[in-house]
Amino acid sequence: MADPVDAAGREGGVLAGDAGHSRARRLLGGWSANLLQLTLGITQQLALVPVFLHFGSRDLLAAWLALYAAGNLALVADVGLQARAINRFLAFKSCVDGEGRMAHFFAHMQRLYLGLTGLLIALVIAGCAFRSPAHALGYQEMDDFSIAFVIMTAGMLSVLPSNLVSALYRAHGLYARAVWIQCAAMLASQLAQLVAIVATARLIPIVIAFVAPQVIAATWLVMIDAPRLFPLLSRVRTRARPSWRWIAGQFRRAFPFGVAGGTDVALQNLPVLLVSAIVADRVAVAQWGLTRVVAGLVRALCVQTTLPLAAELGYDRAIGARQALRRLYARGSVLVTLLASVVVSALLAFWKDFFALWTHGTIPYDPPLTLTLLIGAQLAAPSFLALGFTYYSDRGELLARTKGLQFVAFVALAPVLTARLGPLGTALALVATDLLVQFGLLTVIVMWQTLVRPARHLMFLAALMLVVTAFGTWLGEAILSALPGTGFARFVAACTLWAFTIGLLATPLVSRRFRERLADMIPG
Repeated sequence: MADPVDAAGREGGVLAGDAGHSRARRLLGGWSANLLQLTLGITQQLALVPVFLHFGSRDLLAAWLALYAAGNLALVADVGLQARAINRFLAFKSCVDGEGRMAHFFAHMQRLYLGLTGLLIALVIAGCAFRSPAHALGYQEMDDFSIAFVIMTAGMLSVLPSNLVSALYRAHGLYARAVWIQCAAMLASQLAQLVAIVATARLIPIVIAFVAPQVIAATWLVMIDAPRLFPLLSRVRTRARPSWRWIAGQFRRAFPFGVAGGTDVALQNLPVLLVSAIVADRVAVAQWGLTRVVAGLVRALCVQTTLPLAAELGYDRAIGARQALRRLYARGSVLVTLLASVVVSALLAFWKDFFALWTHGTIPYDPPLTLTLLIGAQLAAPSFLALGFTYYSDRGELLARTKGLQFVAFVALAPVLTARLGPLGTALALVATDLLVQFGLLTVIVMWQTLVRPARHLMFLAALMLVVTAFGTWLGEAILSALPGTGFARFVAACTLWAFTIGLLATPLVSRRFRERLADMIPG
C-alpha cells in the first residue's frame, strides 16, 4: 500500500511509481537528467560552432542556424496535446479502474498522434514543393538548402508521437527516464554531426546526422520502452477508432496549452528566421544567432530547473496542500532567480572574451545586443516557474490569454524594430514581450493566487538579482584585470578562479541548518 500524503505534500506511489521515492529524490533525479540535457544543449549550440567555421564557412553556419530553428519550430505542431495528456493521466489516478481508462486513452491518443504526424509531414513536403524554402529564407545560393529543410522539419515532426510517452512518464513520476533517453539520442546526434561536418561540410549529411538519432530514440520509447514499463498498454486491444467528435474535443481542450507552448517555441526560433529574412547582411545574421545562444542558455537553465518543481507544485495543488505549495513555490522561485543571476553575472564578465575565442574573431562582438538579451533573460527568470506551474495546474485559459497576447505583441513589434535596428530590434521586442506579458501579467497573477505576501516576495527577488549580479560581475572583471597574459589559457584560469571563489562563498550552504534558516527568511 502506498504511503499517504503528508503535510508537506510528499507522497509515495501515486506520483512516483515507487513507494520508496521521496520528493527530494524525484527532484534530484529530474535535475540530474535536466543538467545533462542542458550540458548537451550547450555543446550543440557552442562546441560545434568553431567546427562549422573551421571546416565550412559563415554562410554554412548561418544556414545551419536557420535549419536548426526551423526544426525546433516544428515542435509547435504538438498543439498542446502533451499538456492535455498529462492532465488527463493525472486525473485518472482518482478514478475507478484508473489504469484501464488510462490505457484506453493512451491507445486513442496514440492513433491521433500518428495521424497528425503523417498529415503534417505530407503538408510540409507539398508546401516546400510549392514554395522553395531556400528562396523564402534567402539561401538561393545553396542548392541543398531546400532538401535539408524538408529532412529537418519532417524528421522533427516524426518525433511527435513520443510526446505522449513522455506525458505518461511525467504523470507517473518517471520524468527523468524520458530525459535520459533523449540525452543519449542528443549525444549520438552530436557525434554524428561532428563526423558529417568534418567529412563533408554539407547541409544534408549534417541534418541527417542531427535528426536520425532522435527519430530512433523516439521510436524506441513508443514501441519498446513504454509497453515494457506499462504492460497494460500492450494488453489493451481496441479496434474502435476514436470518433471525430472525440478527436475534436481533444484538440479543443488542448488548444490553450497549444497556444502557450507554441508561443514559447515560436519565440525561441522565430526570431532567427525573422532576422534571416529581413537582414541582408549574413554576418549580422550569424552574429544574432550566436549572441542569442547566450540568452538561450540562461532561459534553458531556468526551464530545466523549474520542470521537476512544476510537477510537484501541480500535485500539491491537486491534493489541496496549500502550505506546502506556498513554501515550495517561494523557495523554487528564489532558486531559479539565484541560478539565473549567478550565471548572468559570469556571462557579463566573461562572454566577450569567450565570444572572440569561440568565433576565432571572424564575427564581431555586439555589446548592446548581448547586454539586452542577458538582462532580459535574467529579469524573466521567475516567470518560468509560474509558467510551468500553470501548465501542471490545468489553467489553460490563463495560459492562452497571456501567451497569446505575448505572441501577438512580438509579431507586432519585431518586424518594425528589426527593420529599423537590425538584430537589436528583434532582441528588444523579445525582451519587452517577456517582461510585459509573461512576467508582468502571468507571473504576477500566479504569485497573487499562490503566495500570502507576493509584493514582498517580488521585492526580495529584485534585491537578490541586484546583489548577486553586481557582485559576480565585479568579481569576474577584477579577476580578468589581475591575471596576466592573453588567449585561451588566461580565459580558462579566470573562469576557474571565479568558479572557485563563488564555490567557496557558497560553502555555508552545505549546512542543512543554515539552509533552513535562509529558507525561513524567504517571504511567502
